[in-house]
Amino acid sequence: MEKFTVLEGVAAPLKLVNVDTDMIIPKQYLKTIKRTGLGTGLFSEMRYKDDGSDNPDFVLNQSAYKNAKILVAGDNFGCGSSREHAPWALLDFGIRCVISTSFADIFYNNCFKNGILPVVVSKDDLDKLFDDADRGANATLTVDLAAQEIRGPDGGVVKFEIDPFRKRCLIEGLDDIGLTLEKAPAIAAYETAKGAEQPWL
Repeated sequence: MEKFTVLEGVAAPLKLVNVDTDMIIPKQYLKTIKRTGLGTGLFSEMRYKDDGSDNPDFVLNQSAYKNAKILVAGDNFGCGSSREHAPWALLDFGIRCVISTSFADIFYNNCFKNGILPVVVSKDDLDKLFDDADRGANATLTVDLAAQEIRGPDGGVVKFEIDPFRKRCLIEGLDDIGLTLEKAPAIAAYETAKGAEQPWL
């Protein structure tokens, strides 16, 4: 998993509440178990018209936000079914951080397991970040995980809280497999000792 330390990039405003996982990545894209290629399906029902052409009104199709790395979104982001394809699609598009006042629990947990930082902020702070994001190409935010702060283009700072264990996992790039591999020497030593004690196993 790619490490997350400091992320600087354009923030796209998605001023919708209750964005569910089917809106993030519709069901027709769930046939694959690969984590790549899903970026084209991200928010596809809003991004594309019926004929497959881009919807110019959708924020991620606007030139200022096509390379957004941060998403500033409304309340209860990631609700609905527990599809891990949702964070995969965000990551494949290039979004490494989602900021909202609240997230659905399963989506929130899946983000950490896939190298995405979900940041919970207050309503007032979210409004400030929406104002920053509305600046288009000038909507550059810096998300500093070590310092637990978001710095805006005018020097404003928003602090956020995060579980220390999850913070360490993101900074060190450790997913569940990486955490298990950290214990590889202890596992190998146990297997060697067990084999000596019970060689018939």
